[in-house]
Amino acid sequence: MATNAIDQTRRMLSLVTYLRERPGARVSDVARAFGITEEELISDLDVLPMCGTSFRGGDLLDIDTDGDRIWWHNPDDVAEPLRLAADEATALLVAARAVATLPGLREGDRQALLRATAKLEAAAGEAAGASSRLSVTFESEGGVFADVDRAISERRRLWLRYYSPARDELTEREVDPIRLFAVGHTYMEAWCRLSEARRTFRLDRVAEIELLDAPADPPPVELRDLSEGLVQPSEEDPEVVVETGPAGRWVAEYYPHDSAEELPDGGLRITLRTPDPASLRRLALRLGQDGHITSPRDLAESARQVACDALAAYGE
Repeated sequence: MATNAIDQTRRMLSLVTYLRERPGARVSDVARAFGITEEELISDLDVLPMCGTSFRGGDLLDIDTDGDRIWWHNPDDVAEPLRLAADEATALLVAARAVATLPGLREGDRQALLRATAKLEAAAGEAAGASSRLSVTFESEGGVFADVDRAISERRRLWLRYYSPARDELTEREVDPIRLFAVGHTYMEAWCRLSEARRTFRLDRVAEIELLDAPADPPPVELRDLSEGLVQPSEEDPEVVVETGPAGRWVAEYYPHDSAEELPDGGLRITLRTPDPASLRRLALRLGQDGHITSPRDLAESARQVACDALAAYGE
């Protein structure tokens, strides 16, 4: 079952209390108690050590596991009542008010957030007054995130107008959302009814979104392991060769590749694989005089033609 961000946050907050009262708890027992898989529990435990009682990075939770049991080494260090500095209280209040205005937020969650905000305002004193003079406006991605999160929670289908940079076009499609995740940008993994396949959508490329009444019913799919990044080329993907000058060596750092051969001028001959070679035309344009595609020949010619058309447009 897909879990939305709010439900995962609730679970992790409960997990802290649960572990504090059960030192050395077994991984299998904790997973069973929370109704999740052991893999999901381990994923939560990877996040918890980055949490604590200070925005400045101190007093973090020292929680780890040997794969069988879970140990919390410093429960007493973080048990003191939370005392916020003025800047921390201001940041929390501004963020809470901004989140409360997000479209698509479930009403129960909105009311709970507003009640917590009111308590924080009472405790913050003068800092609360300062925070009221600040505001945050979310970009459109924030609204898209809220709609996707709600669709996952309520198991509803979504309608999208989505921009595809590889084809430079907007398409309309209905999708059954599976999960939200972040790898540099925020993405939605979903079953696309237009292509009848699993697809990944970057939220800042969603031009329009609408929550539909139709139930989402994606076929069972195995979630991809994203620990190695979003783009994980397959050996069956077409091979592309890019040659760069010294100023284009960054390509080898940002693109997964099979090999990077040194060239006499200080550049690189980079061999990589991609399921959509046409998407690399944008890379060729970005490189400009610092590199070019050499293989396959039709892709190299296509990239050259796109560059010529762009130059001609400037001339006009």
